[in-house]
Amino acid sequence: MIAALATAPHWFTYPNIDPVAFHLGIFSVRWYGLTYLIGALLVYLQLQSRRSRARTGMTVDQAQEFVVYAMIGVVVGGRLFFLLADVLTPASAGGHTVSYYLQNPLDIIAIWKGGMAFHGGLIGALIGIWLFLRRNKLPFYPVADETALWIPVAIALTRCANFINGELPGRLTDSAVGFAFPGYPGFRYPSQLFEGIGMLVIVLPLLWWLHGGVRRREGQVFWTFIAGYGLVRTVVEFYREPGIVWLGLTGAQYLTIAMFILGVVMYWRISRGPTRLQSKTAGGGRV
Repeated sequence: MIAALATAPHWFTYPNIDPVAFHLGIFSVRWYGLTYLIGALLVYLQLQSRRSRARTGMTVDQAQEFVVYAMIGVVVGGRLFFLLADVLTPASAGGHTVSYYLQNPLDIIAIWKGGMAFHGGLIGALIGIWLFLRRNKLPFYPVADETALWIPVAIALTRCANFINGELPGRLTDSAVGFAFPGYPGFRYPSQLFEGIGMLVIVLPLLWWLHGGVRRREGQVFWTFIAGYGLVRTVVEFYREPGIVWLGLTGAQYLTIAMFILGVVMYWRISRGPTRLQSKTAGGGRV
């Protein structure tokens, strides 16, 4: 079997999974939408746990409210940033013009088809979180640390949904791991899966390891997530089909490199501050 794989031109066949997970009457529930629901549920379950509430000062009701604020920010910010990137992307690379959206206004809000930008979603989520914390007079870093723990899983699930939708394919390749994505010429890297694997194998374990530290400082988990995502996405962009390219780097790489640098600098600054000892009530890094 190993010899057969070694000599095969391409090891895998695109699975052609139905983007619709199931139907509820006249409504179609897509895998893409489910990944956002699962991500929100994971964050809520973390925040409403007794030990997490001891670390953040939240109530269960506030945990529910927090998820609503954050998800509104994710959807609005993610979609707006996607639209901006889409109109700036050349048509040859799959972009659309402003006139296209003026002629097809429903496509502006058609998030059920995909089309969400991570960086816009992150900015939108942070704005929503800031509004929530300001309204409830809660500290940022304890809440951000708890929230970041499950975001790598949410991102990985979303990238799997991108793969199922056949969107965001990688660059052309002769590699054995290339897939023939529907609607795209040639074989391409499954860059969506590369990013998901990077989040699960690198970022997720690192966050939980830091979170379990008795002498960790507030904010270290959050900024590690920012730096970790920046690093993984910067590498993955070399395999992903580029949209906007300037001086050899994609538009996303400039953002993710900035994320990595900012995350490292802020982690270093926080590490020089006072240590927050985890109490037995807070339970260290346990849920």
